[in-house]
Amino acid sequence: MTSSVSESRARIETWLAREAPRTFAALELPAQHLDIAAAEEIIGQPLPAALVESLLRHNGTGDDVLLPPFWRLLNVHLIGSDWQLGMQIYRDELESAEEEGDPDDDFGPWWHSHWIPFATDGGGDTLIVDQRPYHRHGRIGEADHEQGTHFSPHPMWASLPALLDATATALETGEAVDGYLPVAVDETELDWEII
Repeated sequence: MTSSVSESRARIETWLAREAPRTFAALELPAQHLDIAAAEEIIGQPLPAALVESLLRHNGTGDDVLLPPFWRLLNVHLIGSDWQLGMQIYRDELESAEEEGDPDDDFGPWWHSHWIPFATDGGGDTLIVDQRPYHRHGRIGEADHEQGTHFSPHPMWASLPALLDATATALETGEAVDGYLPVAVDETELDWEII
């Protein structure tokens, strides 16, 4: 059974405070409801409830990696601006992307208006929550700026709660998840090794 977002975030924070205090200190203060509402107005739809719950706990991770293997959580302002950037870059492809394609496919179009970015690798790629209205609603995809969007079949990528739960479990057990092993660099900073 998957833990709630708040439970998983609390488990992650407990581990970070003990094993990676620099990463723990980088966690941003909670997002403000007004800022969340402003992002929703920009995007033209509500943010996923799990993402809102996460943002109300911590509004991003700054430049520090939290999710395997190299993902930093975006703050609510960057969520809105990254969504706008995706819409601007892929404007010409958006109409066909939203009308065509199988939403169950492991590969998606380059961008979609119902994708909500929430994490970045700092190099132009983002993790998105797929908000298209179909039975795999809420799954996590990697929007790669060079290769398009990919959806992994691994259970940890089924939803934001599943991803946070798998991350917390990997930290607590020290075991790899989907080929990523958590490590504390210099006993101060979280990193993930690809195995």
